[in-house]
Amino acid sequence: MRQLLVTLLSLSVLVPARATNVVFIMADDLGYTDVGFNNPETFYDTPRLNAFAKQSVRFTAGYAACPVCSPTRSSVFTGQYPARTHNTDYFGAPNEFQKLPAPYEPAKDGRFANHKNRPVLPAPYLGRLAADHVTLAEAFKENGYATMFAGKWHLGPEGSYPEDHGFDINIGGIERGGPYGGDKYFSPYGNPRLPDGPKGEHLPDRLASEVARFIGDHKDAPFFVSLCFYSVHTPLIGREDLVAKYKERKKSLGLGAKFESEPPRQNRTVQEHAVYAAMVEAMDAAVGKVLDALDANGVADDTVVLFFSDNGGLSTSEGSPTSNLPYRAGKGWAYEGGIREPLVVRWPGKVKAGSSCDTPVISTDFYPTFLELCGLPPRPSQHVDGKSFAGLLANPDAKHDRAPLFWHYPHWGNQGGIPFSAVRDGDWKLIRFHWKKGTELYNLASDPAEKHNVADQQPAKKAELEKQLDAFLKETKALMPDANPKAKTPFNKW
Repeated sequence: MRQLLVTLLSLSVLVPARATNVVFIMADDLGYTDVGFNNPETFYDTPRLNAFAKQSVRFTAGYAACPVCSPTRSSVFTGQYPARTHNTDYFGAPNEFQKLPAPYEPAKDGRFANHKNRPVLPAPYLGRLAADHVTLAEAFKENGYATMFAGKWHLGPEGSYPEDHGFDINIGGIERGGPYGGDKYFSPYGNPRLPDGPKGEHLPDRLASEVARFIGDHKDAPFFVSLCFYSVHTPLIGREDLVAKYKERKKSLGLGAKFESEPPRQNRTVQEHAVYAAMVEAMDAAVGKVLDALDANGVADDTVVLFFSDNGGLSTSEGSPTSNLPYRAGKGWAYEGGIREPLVVRWPGKVKAGSSCDTPVISTDFYPTFLELCGLPPRPSQHVDGKSFAGLLANPDAKHDRAPLFWHYPHWGNQGGIPFSAVRDGDWKLIRFHWKKGTELYNLASDPAEKHNVADQQPAKKAELEKQLDAFLKETKALMPDANPKAKTPFNKW
């Protein structure tokens, strides 16, 4: 009997505990207040995400590393700020305004020909994920994980697709920033990495089905899944049944579009866009399908699931389909509406379910957090700008010695934003605009809507944050916008 007990104990040492899986889910252009768990009065129905949030830790100050998509995606998979990787604009944006040493490929977009007439030229950016990074997927793969990518990639052309950066399977990830082929959000998709389904099949549901199948096929071994929805990015197209539902809701509530001035644009202040609402609800249902697959395959308790968005809701351009109030502006802007995101993390039995955490965290932090939660070795030389927040999941009120958060977007956004760099330290946020508007300082505890610029009233705090920002830009070798000596007339819409 004693020998049997010794043998069993020996086996228990040799056989490792069941590995922890990760499912990372990222919506595209979904605003902080678009979801019910952040905004009970949202116009959009998000029942699956609301239920999910009750099982999770909800972060009230979760940030994207950039107010547009590709840079934030780069920050997730590299653990580095876009300023450091030079992935500072969405890939495919105009990139021909300054002399571009290799490998900064020119990218031209006729919609923004007026850049060349502006007094400030945007900085160049690197339009692919550099091959020398050990991406988050590669870190998992090197530790025996099966890896899958599904959805929007937008991190470079062929040769820099998900399969080139550590993903075993790639469903739908190409260079496009939206579902612009075929019938857009419906099959046929016209996507070389996504075989067409039956005509009329809906893209978010298809992506969720592919992930569910992967989970079933890999339930007995560790896996890392990155599901990056194309939803709710333009083109604004929804299921007809859901669009009809929200048109009726809008009518019954007597809602109409309203806007406020956010020079040089108008900013939507009311959520009432029926097509956008349909897109949000369909995405929510697709998240539910993935969560159901974890349950059906008996791996929900062994899986960390993180839900996030890559930038703020689109409120000043391209149909301006949503409102981010009380937060200011939206996608493409330095203000909270452009960078504060819905962020919830679930791990049954391990996190403090139904709790909220007010500690600021940012998308560079996901890399080290996932590694720590899975018991994998950190890669500090890779995720140099990330700080694990694993400890906050068990104790959301714990002290977290996170360094200040930084942003660097040296570009003219097609949503109306202008080149800027920014820092948040504690409750204070400083924005340095690289043209016209100068420096703005806000206390987010007392002024989350960023209505009261106190830079003149708080010179010491302003100087302190400017020093931090200068050090960050120097240390990361951030590429900067430059004066345009050929500008014919001052660009002046304010």
